[in-house]
Amino acid sequence: MAAARMARLPASPASNERLLDDDRFRALLPDHQWGRLPLAIWRRFSKRLAAGRTIVYVGEVEEASCSWAGWWLAQVARLIGGPLPTGSATGVPMIVTVTEDAATGGQIWTRICARKDGFPQVIHSSKRFAGPTGLEEYVGFGISMGLRISVVNEALLFRSMGYAIQVGPLRLPLPEWLTPGDLTVTHRDLGSDEFRFTLEVIHPRFGKLIRQSAVFREAAP
Repeated sequence: MAAARMARLPASPASNERLLDDDRFRALLPDHQWGRLPLAIWRRFSKRLAAGRTIVYVGEVEEASCSWAGWWLAQVARLIGGPLPTGSATGVPMIVTVTEDAATGGQIWTRICARKDGFPQVIHSSKRFAGPTGLEEYVGFGISMGLRISVVNEALLFRSMGYAIQVGPLRLPLPEWLTPGDLTVTHRDLGSDEFRFTLEVIHPRFGKLIRQSAVFREAAP
């Protein structure tokens, strides 16, 4: 079934870049799960730009909330580069860029979220096809988060599977009390070349800490 649906993908992508076939995300899922994804999600996660090239997605934040504990978590996380959203404004522009990282064989993700006052928040991270689950998010300062992907209701989910810090040649798991809890990112296709990106952080003791949802489309070339 997966092969039949892949054959119906458009012959030319929306971007004017020459895109390379990429099966890195597909290899992390069983065929029966990959086959349940909409074609538009297949396209977004089955293409790789040439080294150093970038895809740009533009959108708007439609939902943003955090508890008091979530607010403090986001402030403390600034010590390692600020990987979590610090604002709760909605209706503001957001831009996501994905750049092929030839040095690590992964992807560099940059998220730029406008604020109603002051400079936009800029979040950098790197998705690396490494670690115990085959995929991890690296935020800098030696800190990474293992990710496991799955398909639920035709959406692609990325769930945290433990946190670690790299100290020289050693990879040390972080104890649970030093982690924010369970982080889930959902990529859901909306049709008409749009998709929704939702981030949610839930702590086993403090409950839902952070939730942010935005709707995007690929920028015109």
